[in-house]
Amino acid sequence: MTASTTSRPAAARNRLAAAGAIAVAGALLLTGCGDQRNKTGNEAGETTKSSSAPLFGKLPKKIQDAGVIKVGSDIAYPPVEFKKDGKTVGIDPDIAAALGKQLGVRFEFENGTFDTLLTGLRSKRYDMAMSAMTDTKDRQEGVDPKTHKKVGEGVDFVDYFTAGVSIYTKKGDTKDIKSWDDLCDKKVAVQRGTVSDDMAKSQSDKCEKDNKGKISIEAFDTDLEAQTRLKAGGVDAVSSDFPVAAYAVKTSGGGNDFEAVGDQVEAAPYGIAVAKDNAQLRDALRAALEATLKNGTYDKVLKTWGVEAGAIKEAKVNGGS
Repeated sequence: MTASTTSRPAAARNRLAAAGAIAVAGALLLTGCGDQRNKTGNEAGETTKSSSAPLFGKLPKKIQDAGVIKVGSDIAYPPVEFKKDGKTVGIDPDIAAALGKQLGVRFEFENGTFDTLLTGLRSKRYDMAMSAMTDTKDRQEGVDPKTHKKVGEGVDFVDYFTAGVSIYTKKGDTKDIKSWDDLCDKKVAVQRGTVSDDMAKSQSDKCEKDNKGKISIEAFDTDLEAQTRLKAGGVDAVSSDFPVAAYAVKTSGGGNDFEAVGDQVEAAPYGIAVAKDNAQLRDALRAALEATLKNGTYDKVLKTWGVEAGAIKEAKVNGGS
């Protein structure tokens, strides 16, 4: 659910793609799926309310009293967050558990479709959204990336990971797709509301302007639905975040369903989204993330999932572009 629509230098993209491919390959053997609007209780670790935790005092009093942070998440995005044996697992839940130990509260993940998470955040249904969400200026400012019109209040992000966008096809049937420019006049599946969705729309406009035929875009509520559409032959390719694409290529059909084409592009930070009027929680999360960076817990989580290539060096707020 990554990145902006402005291209970045190819060399930087290729270095991250190559390193990430090696890192992810070793840990892509777990599988799972999610259902809608499912509360997952204390699955982000076993942290319970503890006023003696090092950063408990930084939390808003409402959260201190509740002992829980409500997290909006699309729990159908392996290996970032997904269901396994009835529990929510993945990169995001493990990082949240590490933050919980610093803050002395537990993180309760609640499932929802990706394109509704920011709405849920603004309505106070969630305290934060954590779902492989790319930190972009448009999301910070509440601006539609295509029309550039104001559509919401915007949010703040605490950046915790870096990833780009990838394309994959049916194995052995690439349709000569090697880059985004090769998607002209083709059918592509994406998850609705993601930056892959935005990029496909932007690329389609470029294709049409160049008289190469626009892209037929099919948007789904989950990335798993997009994968199913590709397996059925309904589209030529799927675009999703690099860790997710690599996971699908490695695991679906025992590695026989899909193949990655081209390099990942648009490497950008994932951010924990927090409402603009909740700066105290934002700053507490940033402090907790910084603590996990310093004590090595953060690195251990990424190593567990084989995604060390996406590690950040410092906890930033609104570092996306």
